Amino acid sequence: MNEQKILLERDGPLSIVKFNDPKHMNAVDSVMRQQFAATMEQQLGDENVRAILLTGEGQSFCAGANLKDMFGEQSRGVVPDVGMSLRTFLNPTLVRIRESNKPVVAAVNGAAVGVGCGIALSADIVLVGRSGYFFQSFTRLGVVPDGGSSWTIPRLVGHGRAVAMMMLGEKIDAETAVNWGLAYRMFEDAELQKSARAMAARLANGPTLAYGRIKDMLRKSIVNSFAQQLEVEVANQVGAFSSSDCREGIAAFVEKREPAFRGL
Repeated sequence: MNEQKILLERDGPLSIVKFNDPKHMNAVDSVMRQQFAATMEQQLGDENVRAILLTGEGQSFCAGANLKDMFGEQSRGVVPDVGMSLRTFLNPTLVRIRESNKPVVAAVNGAAVGVGCGIALSADIVLVGRSGYFFQSFTRLGVVPDGGSSWTIPRLVGHGRAVAMMMLGEKIDAETAVNWGLAYRMFEDAELQKSARAMAARLANGPTLAYGRIKDMLRKSIVNSFAQQLEVEVANQVGAFSSSDCREGIAAFVEKREPAFRGL
């Protein structure tokens, strides 16, 4: 476990988490998945961290699972304990990302394949470089999507496109990804990391409690009726108006200055 398969950088209230195995396009092996789960648990639980940027070292975001690590040199007849890996390491992390009050931004540089695609799409805001792409590669191996893809993708692009992505296993380029709603914005490759970091830093210095309430409201909107969602809005708005950040935001508006939010 001495290998640093996950790099962590702190910039004030912003954490930058990087997949770090560029030789293998940041494919997830047993070391990386454990370090990723531990790092994200630590950062999501740190009250001094107010936003997280996920990206990949080198030319790829994450090229899915490292199959050589999963199967070893001899693949025939070997059945890895995929259920244990997903239930123990990946799935709890993805749930924490979704349920955390902290904004999570993904900067997709290059390949976001298989489980890497799922991880990228678990973020609140997804940015992509021009050479980036999303690839549901599972059926090429005779398996099915994981990493939350069967939940996130149909909600982002609709049922028909989700079926095509998953069954046909075709790469979705950056421009198409933005047009479909998989990603929010595309940047030139040379500008992606700088622009993603600036956006994530803006969120890290913003009204964290309000961001968390927005995430909660959007989660509930999936299953709520319109009337139920109106009540969710009322409850969250009442809470937001009682926050220190709200008082600061109002004061800054009256005084014609930029607010200095503290996430309280």
